[in-house]
Amino acid sequence: MAKARLTFADIGVTVTVPAGTRIIEVSEKVGAGIAYGCRESDCGTCLTEVVAGMEHLSEPSTFERATLAAKKAGPNIRLACQTLVLGDAVIKPGG
Repeated sequence: MAKARLTFADIGVTVTVPAGTRIIEVSEKVGAGIAYGCRESDCGTCLTEVVAGMEHLSEPSTFERATLAAKKAGPNIRLACQTLVLGDAVIKPGG
């Protein structure tokens, strides 16, 4: 299985994960503290800045594009709950 390295720039932690893992899953495991309100119907709280490696992340779904547009998110912002890590990337919470 392919592996990818995901770095959380805000806490200086890099982990190796199976390609196809959602950013939010990794965040929970390493204690990176990406907030998310999915369970409370507060979509968009997991906005995450991609510092490097945008090309190594999954393409945004129609749902994610709509949510990012509604939040007026910049071009380097993704939803951690929707984004799959496919290769090496550097992120930090917020957007």
